Amino acid sequence: MSQEVAAPAYPAILDVDYQDHVGRASTIFRIILIIPIAIILGILTTGSQNVTETVNGAGEVIRTTTSSGVGIVGALFVVTVLMLLFQKRYPRWWFDFNLALMRFVNRVGIYFLLLTDKYPSTEDEQNLHLDVPYPDAQRLNRGLPLVKWFLAIPHYFILFFLFIAVFVVTVIAWFAIIFTGRYPRGLFTFVVGVLRWSWRVHSYAILLATDRYPPFSLD
Repeated sequence: MSQEVAAPAYPAILDVDYQDHVGRASTIFRIILIIPIAIILGILTTGSQNVTETVNGAGEVIRTTTSSGVGIVGALFVVTVLMLLFQKRYPRWWFDFNLALMRFVNRVGIYFLLLTDKYPSTEDEQNLHLDVPYPDAQRLNRGLPLVKWFLAIPHYFILFFLFIAVFVVTVIAWFAIIFTGRYPRGLFTFVVGVLRWSWRVHSYAILLATDRYPPFSLD
């Protein structure tokens, strides 16, 4: 009698510890409390901007703002594609940096989405567990990074609507926490599932840490 073998788990993992109680006061003022750490996150992840001033014929000063970068995430994506394409290498130090940055981004995200009361740390794991193994560049397909972003389009299409649902769920959870001090477990599981799905797609298409196509699943 044959025995079924379970498929190996997807290498990119994300989970959040459920809190039995969420503070009402911190929930009410969450949009204000998150501002300082959101500023730090913005500095880390956005490209720089240049402001130029010109004077038109009427003597009016016109300010023009232009972007001078794609942000550190975009820059790391580009150099990783080039390294894999031409040298079949994925330097460990910028993989580790990118992974640490994504952990920080998601700690800020789960705090904003009311999934935790813990103020986001820049380095401590807290109650977010996010990981993906360091890839063996020699085993990665050399040309696949050029098209992964395209192959992931169906995921981005679905995730667009899922994150709209996450917004609605977060509003409902906000009222639930204000009145009961708890984040409904079913809603919590759904939001974490969407974040897990998004992280798998990011690991595949942007971090380029695996060639395994992400599953269409919240689990």
